[in-house]
Order: sequence, then C-alpha cells, then structure tokens
Amino acid sequence: MINTIWFLMIFIGIIYAALSGNLGEINNIIIKEAGEGVTFVLGLIGIMSFWMGIMNIAEKSGLINTISKGFRPLIRLLFPDIPRKHPAERWILMNFIANMFGLGNGATAFGLKAMKELDSLNTNKRKASKAMAMFLIINMSSLQIIPLTVIKIRYDYGSINPTGIIGITLLATSLSTLTAAIIGKIFERGS
Repeated sequence: MINTIWFLMIFIGIIYAALSGNLGEINNIIIKEAGEGVTFVLGLIGIMSFWMGIMNIAEKSGLINTISKGFRPLIRLLFPDIPRKHPAERWILMNFIANMFGLGNGATAFGLKAMKELDSLNTNKRKASKAMAMFLIINMSSLQIIPLTVIKIRYDYGSINPTGIIGITLLATSLSTLTAAIIGKIFERGS
C-alpha cells in the first residue's frame, strides 16, 4: 500500500511539473537530492558501524549478559511470559540499548531477532502474543539517551550546539516509553 502511495505522489508531482513547465527543475532536484542522500547515508554508516561494533564487542565480552542481569527485573515486569534466560531476553535488551543510543536503523536487526524469538514462544501464530505486542510498543516509543542520528544531522547542517537536544530528547522519550508501557499493561489486562 505504501508503495502505491509513494508512486502516486511522485507520478502526480511529475505530471504537475510537466503541465506547469517545471520539468527541468524536477531533474535538477532529483540529481541534487540523490547526491545529498548518498552523502547522508555514507555519513551515518560511520556512526552505525562504530556503535554496532561496540554492541558486538559488548555481547562477545559478556557485558550484555552482565547488563541483562541488572535489567532482568524490568524485563520480567514487562515480559512475564518469557522464560528465564530465553534468547529473546538478550535480543530485546540489545534492541533497547541500540535504541537508547539513537541507532534506530541499527536496532532493527536486533528487533527482528527478538521478534523471531518471541514468535517461537507464541502458541497462536495468527495473532501477536502479549510479549510481542509489548515489545513493539516499547520499541516504537524508543527511549533515547543519546540520539546519535539526530545529532549527526544537526552537525551536518551546521548547528552551533548539535548535542543541545539530549536533555529534552531524554525527557520526551522517557515519558513516551513510560506511557507506552503503562498503556500496554492496561491493554494486556483487558485481553
């Protein structure tokens, strides 16, 4: 469906540009923005590679296991249906940590692995389990301590203080995550 919407938006834009005599301007914009898109992505690769490498080192060194012991009470509270020491716990935790550092795209791989492990515990494959729904809710609210992607964008566009958003981002995402968890728990009880 989203592909159809994007196609229609682009198609209507091109038709409008042709009718209004601005087709040459469309070509100029496409060339300029395509180049900027590639430059932006290449800039993010460095940040993502660094933090994904740190996450892999933390996992292989046992740091993730140590951290997960500290987070286990929270994981138990949010996901009581997950058996102790199930692989889903590790992937959920890695996803949460990646999101906390603002690596939304980097967190996706961990989130997919977490969802796959959660699905292995799901008895009804036709609908999401409570744990799957809670994970999705919290993942979407995305608690962020250091929003690296946004800091990178602010830096690239010449912000005087690219890290100036850290405090407000932490406050906003803390509230959104807390609200998401509370609403998720309310709906869990109702089902």
